Amino acid sequence: MAKTQTPHIAILPSPGMGHLIPLVEFAKRFVHQHNFTVTFVIPTGDSPTKAQKSALDSLPSSVDYVFLPPVDLSDLPRDAKIETVISSTVARSLSFLRDTLKSLVAKTKLVGLVVDLFGTDAFDVAREFNLLPYIFFPSTAMTLSLFLHLQKLDPMVSCEYKDLPEVRIPGCIPINGKELLDPVQDRKNDAYKWVIHHAKRYRLAEGIMVNSFVDLEGGALKALQEKEPGKPPVYPVGPLVNVDPSKKADASDCLKWLDDQPHGSVLYVSFGSGGTLSSDQLNELATGLEMSEQRFLWVVRSPNDKVANATFFSAESQKDPFDFLPKGFLERTKGRGLVVPSWAPQSQVLSHGSTGGFLTHCGWNSILESVVFGVPLIAWPLYAEQKMNAAMLTQDIRVALRPKPDDNGIIYRDEIAKTVKGLMEGEEGKGVRNRMKDLKEAAAKTLSENGSSTKALSEVATKWRNQTPL
Repeated sequence: MAKTQTPHIAILPSPGMGHLIPLVEFAKRFVHQHNFTVTFVIPTGDSPTKAQKSALDSLPSSVDYVFLPPVDLSDLPRDAKIETVISSTVARSLSFLRDTLKSLVAKTKLVGLVVDLFGTDAFDVAREFNLLPYIFFPSTAMTLSLFLHLQKLDPMVSCEYKDLPEVRIPGCIPINGKELLDPVQDRKNDAYKWVIHHAKRYRLAEGIMVNSFVDLEGGALKALQEKEPGKPPVYPVGPLVNVDPSKKADASDCLKWLDDQPHGSVLYVSFGSGGTLSSDQLNELATGLEMSEQRFLWVVRSPNDKVANATFFSAESQKDPFDFLPKGFLERTKGRGLVVPSWAPQSQVLSHGSTGGFLTHCGWNSILESVVFGVPLIAWPLYAEQKMNAAMLTQDIRVALRPKPDDNGIIYRDEIAKTVKGLMEGEEGKGVRNRMKDLKEAAAKTLSENGSSTKALSEVATKWRNQTPL
């Protein structure tokens, strides 16, 4: 009986690990702090990945999950962008979602549906069941501000955004048009049309939760929380990151290696679960790390010369990444550097005392983890909204250094060595490190019992509790 009276929410993550990870953390909060039960309803275009399954299997027993049957995407063009693939997968899964919600309504007290940034097509199904639809925005308040501003921006601008020297997003620093997120860079592409489609539907949400907090993005959040007719309330609920030590046994080697390094001396290098470099860039990075003479722990993946997000749907390297490193590199850097293929237990590496810096692709989950553990950054954006994140980290909150690419987009070894040295032992690095320390304290405070993010989550929980389902 107890199970049926407990408020229940369904969460619809769009495909890709980067969207699932923060939603898993969000579900854990709701279960532990508000005694809700949760079901993840996951649209698929393919069979579920090992990474997805292990993230979901680690959840408490009051969180359940259902993988919806795979949809047919064979009619999409071969070069369809990731946003088109994700949005089409969700849109084509709606009848399966309807069946799942129907069975949940029969056996639980279902009060809400949470979707992520590309899941707004599910709103119509939520309304059929009298459920309050909410968006969980797994990226920055800055990107959310752009999404909500796009309706005004789209008719105002006739050229491509990349031709604009600056774009003004409410509450944010001005951004060069080239730095805006990938799917808006080609306005004739379907990916852009999908972004506009979702952005318009954001106003149909009952509320939008964003994985950020006031000390990190004060300007953007202030602009988002200004009342406007038809604009849903915005709740900053971050930083929601996984800080539990991972259970993976094969990780112990790199942690043991870190145990033997001096405090704060190691630069952790990782491009996230989806990021890949070209062969030339991999070579320059290896040589730059060697030239910097700093200690490093590098999670290396085999290169891809076509796209930067080659492993977005499968976090594994396709070939042995060690085959692509410069000849003799491993021997020459032995003792000072450790190279691990494909994966490392990131939260354990970042929380380790020997880790003194993080060269990152600027995926938002990675940034939030570094904030929680107070690790300063080198910003090396690859795809999605990462260039916007990098601009914010370097120009606004100033907790990162950013190496400059040449005109062809390659970052060369001298520039890499200089930036790595600058962060690990330069004056500039000191300032970045101190500011990150302040942010770490602010993050802990915002998640504490009376912190602003904890209060924002409680507000949403109260709304759901007071919702009387059909």
